[in-house]
Amino acid sequence: MFSRAFRVRSNTAIKGSDRRKLRTDVAAAFPNLSAEQLTEFIPNKEELNVIKIYSHKGEAITVYTNNRNPILFEIEKDLYPTVYTLWVYPDLLPAFSTWPPVLQKLAGGADLMLPGVVVPSSGLPQVERGTLCAVTLLGNRAPVAVAVATMSTAEMLAAGMKGKGFAVLHTYTDHLCPAGQQLDIKKSSYKKFSKFLQCMQHQKILQVKELNKGVESIVEVDWKHPDIKAFAVPEGFSSASAAQDSKSEEREQVYHAPEIIPLYGVSTKMIPLFQESGHRKGSILSSSEVRNIIINYVKTNELVDETNKNFVKVNAILCDCLLDKSEQDEISNLKWDDLLSRCLERLQPLHQVTFFGQEPIVRKGNIEPINITIAQRSSNKKVTIIKNLELYGLDPQCVANVLQQKVQASATITPVPGTKDRVQVQIQGNQIHHLAKMLLEEYQLPRKYIQGLEKAPKLGRKK
Repeated sequence: MFSRAFRVRSNTAIKGSDRRKLRTDVAAAFPNLSAEQLTEFIPNKEELNVIKIYSHKGEAITVYTNNRNPILFEIEKDLYPTVYTLWVYPDLLPAFSTWPPVLQKLAGGADLMLPGVVVPSSGLPQVERGTLCAVTLLGNRAPVAVAVATMSTAEMLAAGMKGKGFAVLHTYTDHLCPAGQQLDIKKSSYKKFSKFLQCMQHQKILQVKELNKGVESIVEVDWKHPDIKAFAVPEGFSSASAAQDSKSEEREQVYHAPEIIPLYGVSTKMIPLFQESGHRKGSILSSSEVRNIIINYVKTNELVDETNKNFVKVNAILCDCLLDKSEQDEISNLKWDDLLSRCLERLQPLHQVTFFGQEPIVRKGNIEPINITIAQRSSNKKVTIIKNLELYGLDPQCVANVLQQKVQASATITPVPGTKDRVQVQIQGNQIHHLAKMLLEEYQLPRKYIQGLEKAPKLGRKK
């Protein structure tokens, strides 16, 4: 909504009865605010203004500011908080997390699609369609967007976390953002960041080492140093800083590997074989259910070969459903195993993922394995790239941080090329040995869901 420049119609101060009415409207819109918070939010004496604007689409919008910082906006008599208000009151709205690279797309005017929503181990917040929600970046409590849910939580899960989940109204860095919230090192007495680091190291607040040529890294911070303990956050930054605590509860919880079950959907071609058992196109079945249905069909239609019970006679329906055209004149019976495998191959592949303490999620296709590859970079350096961690409920940023600490190598999060809402971990060197130990032993993921472990370096050779 504010992804492009808007036109201001008027800007007037809010006084007296108008201020009291606004406080009443805010209390009605956000009933979980306490009386003390309401007074802080809509103060009696501080500068409050109401600004009438037109968005780039011509929509009439009212924006309320406190000391020139936007705190609310109103559309068709509905009040919405800005992200700056949510920094002060981070629990005002139910919050959903996404990956950091997605913010740029949201700020450009995109809505939040469900594949970009991170499903935490504690489960998604329970919301209904039309609920006002906050959007955060993984590992950071500070909201970066305000959006309206286009589905209920139950509908999101039923859809396999596919489709549009949230209509985004406002984001951090859009044209509603106030200026002057960044610190410019050039305007400080240090002038350069390197000089600041040197000074901090001289005071023994932190230690800096050149881990890579030309790149200095902070390797240790003395959090008990008197200067740090005595440091007071400047007024106006305290609430936002507290809200941006990256040590969120979700990231500290113990990881539980999800339960993954392959499922099968009845396709159009297979309807004749399954309609006798009361199933139709799109019916979802487990492999054992498919097996029982086929066995019952064969027995009900007396298709077991009398001379050899290991074989099943192929009738017209089995012929149309399970045989290729080139086979239809040649094959008159099938072994039981061949019959069942052909049936499973011709059904639509699905899979069900159940994360610890959550409702199952059914998705189309077979689940993609965690994909580990080795890429060559400049100067003959290798990097390890890990994709699809989020499909298994793993936080890519958390995995990157743990790996970085284990192997003392640089790790970053980057968007997966060709995708909109997926990210990958990239870490220097061939780190497959460490990854294998982490994924197989610590996270207890089955080996069949991890691809690329065979690319580990030979023992005794340089990684």
